[in-house]
Amino acid sequence: MKLNPEQVTLDQLRQLCAGAEGSLDDTSMQRVADSAASVERIVAGGETVYGVNTGFGLLANTRIPDDRLAELQTNLILSHSAGLGDPLPRHVSRLMILLKLLGLGRGFSGVRPVVIEALQALVEKDAIPVIPSQGSVGASGDLAPLAHMSAALMGQGSIDVAGEVMPAAAALQKLGLDPLQLGPKEGLALINGTQTSTAIALDALFAGERVFAAAIAAGALSVDALKGSVKPFDPRVSKLRGQPGQIRVAKALRDLLDGSEIVASHATGCPKVQDPYSFRCQPQVMGAGLDLLANAARTLTIEAGAVTDNPIVFPDEDCAISGGNFHAQPVAFAADTIAMALCEVGSISERRTAVLIDPKMSGLPPFLVENSGLNSGLMIPQVTAAALVSENKSLAFPASVDSIPTSAGQEDHVSMAPIAARKAGTIARNAAGVVAVELIAAAQGVDFHAPLKTSPKLQEVLSSVRKLSPGFTSDRYWADDMAALQFAVLAGEIGAGEDFLG
Repeated sequence: MKLNPEQVTLDQLRQLCAGAEGSLDDTSMQRVADSAASVERIVAGGETVYGVNTGFGLLANTRIPDDRLAELQTNLILSHSAGLGDPLPRHVSRLMILLKLLGLGRGFSGVRPVVIEALQALVEKDAIPVIPSQGSVGASGDLAPLAHMSAALMGQGSIDVAGEVMPAAAALQKLGLDPLQLGPKEGLALINGTQTSTAIALDALFAGERVFAAAIAAGALSVDALKGSVKPFDPRVSKLRGQPGQIRVAKALRDLLDGSEIVASHATGCPKVQDPYSFRCQPQVMGAGLDLLANAARTLTIEAGAVTDNPIVFPDEDCAISGGNFHAQPVAFAADTIAMALCEVGSISERRTAVLIDPKMSGLPPFLVENSGLNSGLMIPQVTAAALVSENKSLAFPASVDSIPTSAGQEDHVSMAPIAARKAGTIARNAAGVVAVELIAAAQGVDFHAPLKTSPKLQEVLSSVRKLSPGFTSDRYWADDMAALQFAVLAGEIGAGEDFLG
């Protein structure tokens, strides 16, 4: 698809994260050329501009001779390629490159079109730099990871070519690409920016929306397994509160349960007055989470097309202004809210599982298995879910409230956005495991109500669960079922049939 950085959509980003092709449109390339020409004029005019002909950070007052400006940019990339840790997932690094293209494509960064072409070639040839996941504090840009990306263009570091990792120089030669020679401002334009944090956060968001949809489906199925009430999902209740997420979730639950024979069987004469909060408060809890996810999606969509390097070049005036758009605080806050929302998605899901396996609460056989005692049923899958929830609670403490000075105090407040984003991704995966356990429990609970059937929509959910985890009458090896369903949840193969984030 052709990308216009001034009109980025969440769906475009979702497609790019999933592997869709993308390149800058012609208008963007013209803006890039105009900004590069402006940098040439600034250098020729002799003006001292940070990062163009000065040192960096605390060395900003050190003027660099014109004949050493290319060396300055090369040294910048090499010195900042100082990351550690496991490599970022391949698709996240690819998305990071595409986000960098979007930011540079606004035409305020001063790079030449050849830089765009070099980045674009990596994506087109499925050659993704190997980028360590640790080393950025999310201010002054994601310096270390973006430096590793840039170093690969110069033949330094490693590149993953269609799944085969090799030295960057060998990879470029194999692909018929020349190592990039950087010009004034270009190294700084490449490593200043929030693209690493934003890419990781977007990946967590997209995983999170799939987990959210599966959790809604699991929650509805659990209501039927419990023979719970649908009255709390009445639109009149949510309308009186007015929270948009709550209204949407209540409607989704009503739609999923519509036509259930189990619901109809206890519509009158049911002795129960109220269900536990984890069942009847789903619109309130999940709806609040949805509102957080939606707000994070808005922030990250804006950030994806933002100019976040420094200094910013204004071609119409041939001037450059040093600012702070590289500070990733908006991304950090967005990532932390994703983490908190998904932590609660998992937390309330585990509570529903705990209710279903407890005969005093559910009226179903203990641990949802016949001959309990001889069989332990879902006793330990629920323990695993509890362990994942506890881990998520620890991870959900916001990274964005932390800061540590760097660069000899020049960068004295930082966002920790990449740490927040990585934690959000882990929480999403853990929550998917929790929801997987609930799906097994809810499906088993519904089966106990046969010959009554759940609703047509939930029968589809039930069928998807049963393909990966058949019903059981005695104990069996659980890990494979749970892992398969966790994968299905993360892949979006089980859900409420609704696109909650648009």
